[in-house]
Amino acid sequence: MKKLVIAVLFAVFFFAGSSLFAQSAQSDSETEYYYHNISIERIWPYRAGYIVQYRRGFLQHGRAYLPISWFTSTAGKGEIIKLPPGNAWPYMSIYYKNGEFGHVRLYVHRWNSHPTWGNVPQTVNLSHEFDDIENITIQFR
Repeated sequence: MKKLVIAVLFAVFFFAGSSLFAQSAQSDSETEYYYHNISIERIWPYRAGYIVQYRRGFLQHGRAYLPISWFTSTAGKGEIIKLPPGNAWPYMSIYYKNGEFGHVRLYVHRWNSHPTWGNVPQTVNLSHEFDDIENITIQFR
């Protein structure tokens, strides 16, 4: 009986110690970076940047205004990646570091004739939407 109790206690301490070690190893491997992938419903190129309509919920949409300066500088906050031919639907990935906005990648259809690309008429002035934008605010609901 003593041997059984000692064996059970040994097993409890062994597994408890290994789980504590696994938790500490996991916290060491966690990163401060994370991202969100969001489906793009429509994207409009504009002289001041890109207007991105994205899916917020089942039947709701949101809009994000991304300044052109994010996409033109070498170490900018934005990147456009053309999707390969096929059935892939456009999306955007928003990257965060320590909870702060880092950068955005737009994965868009390579041909501007795709239904997700739109045109803003030249008479429409939306420049005020692009003023003083430092990060993206995404509404999920």
